[in-house]
Amino acid sequence: MGTWNTRGLRGSTLEDIINRSNDSYREKKLALIQKVPTPITPISIDKESRHITLAYFDQKSTVDYIGAVQGIPVCFDAKECAVETFPLHNIHPHQIAFMQEFEEQGGISFIILSYTVKNEIYYLPFDEILRFWTRMEEGGRKSFTYEEVDKSWQIHSCRDIFVHYLEMIQKDLDRRD
Repeated sequence: MGTWNTRGLRGSTLEDIINRSNDSYREKKLALIQKVPTPITPISIDKESRHITLAYFDQKSTVDYIGAVQGIPVCFDAKECAVETFPLHNIHPHQIAFMQEFEEQGGISFIILSYTVKNEIYYLPFDEILRFWTRMEEGGRKSFTYEEVDKSWQIHSCRDIFVHYLEMIQKDLDRRD
């Protein structure tokens, strides 16, 4: 398994605002989404602050979030990208396999991708992720560009919900019917 060090906090800003959005959804009884903890074993702990400074992952994580939206099972991962090209190595094969199996069981899988350089956040439906993934496996690009992302999937804020992704889930459902 990999190790965790300061790189483990990448994406924490996006996760913080998603967590706040999920709290609002729960309070409004719109959805119940939980952050999936990644089990780690500490190797080194700072004695003064009592913070873990080095650890290893006990097992592969699946996705960052899982839950239900009005009775519909959902799972998703949160990713941040500081440039206009997203490397697919930031998504692991076991995550693709899990999301695909989740979809086969009637759930909805997606990625919330924040382009920090653009200050924009997008919902990437699983079929789009799979299209990029398949292209890579067939010898094509090992990344996808900002230009390739369908801008109609942009996630906006709504009052106290900073990452209002429920609208995109509804859009995803509508196109599946």
